Amino acid sequence: MIPPSPDRYARQRQFAPIGAEGQQRIEQADVAVLGCGALGTVAAELLCRAGVGQIRIVDRDVVEWTNLQRQSLFDSDDARQGASKAEAACHRLRQINDQVQLTPIVADVNAGNIQSVLDGAQLVVDATDNFGIRFLLNDWALATGTAWVHGGCVGAAGQVRLFDGNERPCFRCLVPQLPPAGAVDTCDTAGVIGPATHLIASLQSAEAIKWISGNRDAVSSSVLSIDLWNNRIRQVELDPAIAPNCIACVGREFEFLRGDAFQSSEGALCGRDAVQLNPQTDNLRIDLTEMARRWESIGTVQSTRFFTRLQIDDTTQLTLFRDGRVVVDGTDDVARARSLFDRFVGN
Repeated sequence: MIPPSPDRYARQRQFAPIGAEGQQRIEQADVAVLGCGALGTVAAELLCRAGVGQIRIVDRDVVEWTNLQRQSLFDSDDARQGASKAEAACHRLRQINDQVQLTPIVADVNAGNIQSVLDGAQLVVDATDNFGIRFLLNDWALATGTAWVHGGCVGAAGQVRLFDGNERPCFRCLVPQLPPAGAVDTCDTAGVIGPATHLIASLQSAEAIKWISGNRDAVSSSVLSIDLWNNRIRQVELDPAIAPNCIACVGREFEFLRGDAFQSSEGALCGRDAVQLNPQTDNLRIDLTEMARRWESIGTVQSTRFFTRLQIDDTTQLTLFRDGRVVVDGTDDVARARSLFDRFVGN
């Protein structure tokens, strides 16, 4: 094995604001990327190439063909196999930089597990596409004093801002309440182009690198909003007291972290002919090997360390994850999905 070159980060160290000290801080940092889609894959790769010491990649989903247009760490084999996004991303990143400690976490983040999933992270990159998760992350960040970098992108436009988990404003100062279902466009309803997601993720990564390298005075205090299609760039300055009665950063009422207001992710999955069912008990762990053995006489079975999948017929498959979650592909009917769960998994 060829020893790692001491010059891997030479150009980054030559950048005066980072230098040797900043690079050392980067290599000692622990960063979590929450969501491994269009934003998460790009951000994770940039941070991995920058030499972030520990990167955990958190995602509940598997690779699909529609992901490949913009989710840079995946290829056709990943989509063909329906590979776990977190695991496939870490596999690719280890090939890019084997000096970084990479941890895949296949989980549906909620109020009950967010602490165990993100505990110890110095910074979290928000690469989700779900406002409920962002509100939960905002609560957790305020409760723990952890920085996170928000990023969102739909169509050809997106926005970025880092929230430090301590000072005002917080994310809920900007978005006080969850938008009603269907009120906000998503990538599945409005589409998205790769150049936009890559740009937004690059900006998130830049803010993250500023923070973990010790250049916190360089972090933008404004929301940077970019529309690539209409060639518009805006910086929206925020008054720290923009929301004097904010329930989260002023009132310290963490209703999403308590679970009072968190929306369950159970139900039909947006943009997919699939239904997710959540475990009925906390901290459930499934014996995937035993389940695969039981299914062998029923249909084609695929097993990984994170999930076991049963191909029921030409259009229907059931994926059982280690944490007890089930995704039934081939239907958007929750009742039918539950019926298949009861038949093939049991109570």
